[in-house]
Amino acid sequence: MNNKNTGMIATIAAVLLCGCPGLFMCLFGALTASGNGTFNDASLAPGVGVALICVALIFILIPVGVGFFTLRKKPEVANDVTPPSMP
Repeated sequence: MNNKNTGMIATIAAVLLCGCPGLFMCLFGALTASGNGTFNDASLAPGVGVALICVALIFILIPVGVGFFTLRKKPEVANDVTPPSMP
C-alpha cells in the first residue's frame, strides 16, 4: 500500500468520524442558538448553541486538514551530488 492509498483511507476515516458528526452538530447548534433547541422538554440556552457551532466548525476542519496534508504533492528533493570525474 503506497502513501496515496493511506492518505485516501485517512481522509475517508476523518470524514466519517469527524466531518459527518460535525455537520449534524452544526445543525443542532444552529437550532439551539436560534432558540428552538430543546432537551427533555427543557429549552437550552442560546450560548450552548453558539458553543456547539464553534466545536462543529473544528470538527469540520479536521478532515479538510487531513486531506490537505496527506494528499498534497510533496516537493521533489533535488539531488545535488555530482558523480566523480574519471581521469
